[in-house]
Parts: sequence; C-alpha cells; structure tokens
Amino acid sequence: MSFKRALKIVFDRTPDDTIDLFEVFPGLKRFFERRRLHAVLRTVGDLVFAFIIIEGLFGPQDPKRNCILYLSWGLWWPTIVLTWFFVGRMWCGFCPFPGVGRLAQAIGLKLDLPIPYFLHRNGPYLSVILLCIILWVEESTGIKESPRGTALLIMAILMGATIMAMLFPKQAWCRYLCPMGRLIGVGSTLSILEFRPDFEKCKTCRTFACKRGLGDRKGCPVYLGAFNVRNNLDCLICGHCLSLCEKDSPRLNLRSPFKELLLNKGRFITCSYIIPFLMGSQLVRFYEDSPWLLDCLKDLSGFKAMLVYSELLVVGFFYVYFIIRIGARFFGVTEDELFGKFSPMVPILVPMAFAGELAYRLDYAVGHAPDFLPTIGRQFSIDSLLSLTFQVPPLTFPIMNIFIMTSAVAACNYVLYRLVKEEFEGMVSTVRAFLVSFLIVITGLSYVVFMVHI
Repeated sequence: MSFKRALKIVFDRTPDDTIDLFEVFPGLKRFFERRRLHAVLRTVGDLVFAFIIIEGLFGPQDPKRNCILYLSWGLWWPTIVLTWFFVGRMWCGFCPFPGVGRLAQAIGLKLDLPIPYFLHRNGPYLSVILLCIILWVEESTGIKESPRGTALLIMAILMGATIMAMLFPKQAWCRYLCPMGRLIGVGSTLSILEFRPDFEKCKTCRTFACKRGLGDRKGCPVYLGAFNVRNNLDCLICGHCLSLCEKDSPRLNLRSPFKELLLNKGRFITCSYIIPFLMGSQLVRFYEDSPWLLDCLKDLSGFKAMLVYSELLVVGFFYVYFIIRIGARFFGVTEDELFGKFSPMVPILVPMAFAGELAYRLDYAVGHAPDFLPTIGRQFSIDSLLSLTFQVPPLTFPIMNIFIMTSAVAACNYVLYRLVKEEFEGMVSTVRAFLVSFLIVITGLSYVVFMVHI
C-alpha cells in the first residue's frame, strides 16, 4: 500500500478512491475470518465489565477509592468516541453487552420469536429515546461520582441486551434498540474505514449465506448480510460474513472520512434525530459545568435539580434543531430527484457533533487522569501507587477544546463547500452558502463559550 496514496485518501485529496485493507494486509482478513482472537478479546472485555460491575456494587463507594469510575467514564467512553473516526462501528463487534445473551442462546434459554414489525419500524426512535435517558441519568443524577450508580447503569443496558437475546434470535438488541450502537453508527459516518461488499460479486450469489448462515455456522448477527451493507449505521464489522462468503465479496476499505456524509446527505432518520439531540446535550453538559449554573444547582436538590437539567436538555435540543431548520432554509435545496427529501445541515454538522462529544469526554479523562493510579492504590492498598500523580496545567482544557472545535468548524465548512461545489453545483448561491457558513461559525462559538465558561 502506498503511504502517500493512503494520506491522499484520508485527507480527501482523492475522495472517490479507496484501499481494500483485506487485500493489503491478508493477516487482518484472517483475524476476522478465524474469529478465535476475536473471541479472546471479547472475553477480556466481558471480564473487565464483570470487574466494573462487581467493584461498583460491592467495592468502596468513595469516588477517591474506586477506580471503576475512571475506567468507565475516563477510559471506556473517550475510547469509544475515538473509534467513531478511526474504525467506525468495529467497537460493536467486541462489545461486552451481548455476551450474557449469547451465552443464554448457546445453552437454549431462548424463544427465537420473529422480529416484530414494531421494532423494524420504530427501532431508531426507541434507541434515541434510550440514549436520551442515559445522557439524562448521567448528568442529572451525579452518577459519574457513584460507583454503584455506574454499575447499575451498565447492568441495565446489559439486562436489555440479554432479554432481547432470550426473546429474539441473534443480536436484535444491537440492531434495533442499543442506544450506544445507534450513537456509534451515526458517529461512524465520519469514519476513515468502511466495511462494504463487492456488489458485482454479490449479484451472482444464490445462497446469501452471509445473512442466512451455512450449516452450523450462523449468518450476520444483525440480520444484514454483507450484500445489504451500504453505510456505517448498522454493520458491526464483526467478520461473521467473511468465512461464509464464497465470492470473496467483503472489503474493509480505507476511505475519505467525508465520503459517506456527502453520499447520504442526511437522508436517514437515525442521523436526523441523533445529531440535534447529541449536540444539544453537549451544549447543556458544558454549560452545566459553568460556575454560575453549578452554584444554582447547589441550592437545589434531588428532583428540582433533575427538573432543571431536563428543561435545559429540551432547550438545547430545540436550539440545535432550530439551527438545522434555518440552515436548511439558507441552503435552499432539501430534495433530490434520486433519493427524495434530505436534511443538508445534518451531514454538515456531523463533524461538530463528533468533536463536541470528544471534547466533553476528554475533559473528564484528562481532568481525572492524575488521580487514577492513586485511586487504584487506595482501593487495593498499594502504597507505591499513591505518589504516582501529576498536575494538568489549567490552560490545557481551553486550548484543547478550542483546537478541537476550530477543527470541527473547518470540517463542517468543508462539507458545505463540497455539497455546494460538487453535489449541488449551481443550485446553491454564494450568498446562501455564506449564510450557512456563518451559522456553522455561530454554532461553533456557542460551544466555545460554554466550554471555557466565558
């Protein structure tokens, strides 16, 4: 593989070009095909989750004496957000949440009911609602300072995945209801990797084993099959289909991170709902850390504080929703002859949604990193770890956040430029494009104001 060619693809210098990493690195393809190491990594994840749950429930409840808080909120969450860009939804192929459900299915604790039409139709809405609940619980209840609360939240998601596995075949939770998977899928539209079939080869297939399975080998765990994968929203990049495909169709492509944004153009319901809620919640989460609001919330307790946060979430959602609607008005084109209506501001704002979540999670990760090893020392009485700490310069956070959001504003404007100059050439005037760009800048400034608490 030419390193220079790879850089050109990633930096969108050759946007239509891709590199099949399975072809360049045969060992990578064997890793996905054989799945033995895959299973080992999944088992490691299961053990880490088991440790987090046990220590969260029965370990010290003092945040200064329990490391599972940083493992969950400081390492796990930021790592997931980073995977959106680098490996797409591949995290879901190793996710520990379906583990108990797979075990239940293996020992026969299952009903194998057909997937109801209600889930097919309403899965995106339900998963967005569940995501809303998780973010609401995270911020309004102080769960990030509660080991037991963190463990209970993880157990609630684990229980949902397990119940779904006992009711329906394969991984219905991952396909239809998982709020994390839905969020990762939307973030993965910005990924530099894509799992895609060779559609010309799929046309000659008659068995569709990648979806149906073959003999005692199960097909796609989320009811897709390689031939159905056209975006990064649902495919787990788990590799099930590789050993089943007789046509050698599946590809793992290195691509431009903007490719799918420009191709999809905000057509999908999932993106249309996730992006305004995610961005609105990010603004509220940053605002919640402002000294003014912190002082205000200290005077409130329990239900009242949760009610204030709920109201702020609603305001944040409608603020971003208004930006998306007014941006669409400025853009002036909201329908295409080929695929119908679309929301141009959704793909434009995806980089900012990714950046906002990354900045928020990194704030926690960097801010609490100095006390991670001492916390382990206090928890397990390892005195040698108590002194292994350091200081994070206060300017680190505003500099980091401003850099991230400035990059996001530039990326959003680049997506706008590509839409105006290529996808809808001659259909969007310079004045309209300028108005959308101005709206992007205003949105970015909103983040910066709340981030640095101006």
